[in-house]
Amino acid sequence: MKWEKLKPPEPDDPMCCCECDIYLYRCCCDCEDLDEAFNRWLKEKPPSYGLQSPVLRTMINQLEISMIPALLLLPLLLKAAALHYLLGITILTALPILVLSYYYATHQRKRRTLFFLTLALYSLAYMYYLFIVEILPRGDVSPLQACVVTTGMILTIVSLIYTKRGPGFVPASHHEANRQRTDAEDDFTHSDGFIQATAAEQTSKYPPTTKWSLCPVCKVMRPPRAGHCRTCGSCVQRLDHHCVWINSCVGQANHRSFLQTLCVFVLTSVYGIGLVLRSLCPHQYLMTALFYCPGVYTQPSTALCFTCCWYSSIITVGLLYLLVVQVLNISFNVTGREAQLALRNKKGQSRLWGLVIDTGEYSRGFYQNWAEFLTMYTSAKKHKAED
Repeated sequence: MKWEKLKPPEPDDPMCCCECDIYLYRCCCDCEDLDEAFNRWLKEKPPSYGLQSPVLRTMINQLEISMIPALLLLPLLLKAAALHYLLGITILTALPILVLSYYYATHQRKRRTLFFLTLALYSLAYMYYLFIVEILPRGDVSPLQACVVTTGMILTIVSLIYTKRGPGFVPASHHEANRQRTDAEDDFTHSDGFIQATAAEQTSKYPPTTKWSLCPVCKVMRPPRAGHCRTCGSCVQRLDHHCVWINSCVGQANHRSFLQTLCVFVLTSVYGIGLVLRSLCPHQYLMTALFYCPGVYTQPSTALCFTCCWYSSIITVGLLYLLVVQVLNISFNVTGREAQLALRNKKGQSRLWGLVIDTGEYSRGFYQNWAEFLTMYTSAKKHKAED
């Protein structure tokens, strides 16, 4: 099976025919793994492992880059980048390219990895360590400013932990419980004579054009706007996307906390970078200090802190872009998965220079969209308690 290069798989990509339950489709599969196994069977040759045993080969295949001492390489790379500005430009350019290459490779393999989450947490801890050890002793940062940075870091970790609690998977009994609740509401309204009010309430929950659908992988009935994540292997309510940086999906249950994590991190990072640059380059403006800071490479400590400012700025710009996209999607009431499907089916309209895809299916206006986003998890918990 041929996959497009450097393109992560969509949440609802068609299954390979060897995953299908129908035998006739399964025997017609043309994926490379099945072809290779069939050729070995025809030639009556066992699979060749070379000098490696099958157990050792399986362990190597399951070995993640996160288990390799990549975290130890990060401080070494940053210290090497601090030796000269040309070396810093080279390393800080190559590092994001390597990370993005592994990001796309992980998406193509459709497997979860702790590498990105570990890298993010380690980078956050290492930047805070340098701030405490190298910047605070210089005396240019007040205790109040240090407390603000510490509070922002703690809030980022707390928000991340809350986001990791789960995106809101679709249980197998969710459809039956929703049907029973709907039938009970119908019986109650018919007995009291408020049929029109309940019909309007049900329409506000789900548009009349949306229906519950059967997931071809999970074999469970899922509500509108839910999607299957091939990486997690489950259906998620109001699936937005699978975020490798938190090693989890972003869905109905954790979308608000995910947005909160992005906001707190971006604000804390920008504030911390500003404090460091003011300490290293007190006679320069913040924007110009990031590009020109005389004498910063005279000492290894100041050169390392300046290099870490560039490293933090690269991460902050990437997360700021993600934050802007998330805010625009919420404003138009569209998820990342729905935007991908609209682009694939050529049904959406590209707006704001392609930053958002307006499907027009669920949007009810700016204020109503944000009200729905801020209350969707509370409403879901209320319905679950009623069930």
